[in-house]
Amino acid sequence: MIGALLATLAGSAWALTALHYGVTALAILSFLLALRRSGERAGRLAERLETMENTYEAQRRMLEAAARRPRSRDDLAERLRHGRF
Repeated sequence: MIGALLATLAGSAWALTALHYGVTALAILSFLLALRRSGERAGRLAERLETMENTYEAQRRMLEAAARRPRSRDDLAERLRHGRF
């Protein structure tokens, strides 16, 4: 009985039209969800890139400061005497 009812329903033009719209709606919904997920991933990657840039900038500043440091205590004392520190 149920099989005959499903066969009749599946063969009707109304059911095929409803199935067509349902599949179209499902495809659009899955596309939108994938687009949202892609946007979230891009946002995380952008945030990660910004963090890495800040880290590299801090490391670069530390390396520049280390390159300008006095090499010995005598160099430090000389700088302090001349007010260049």
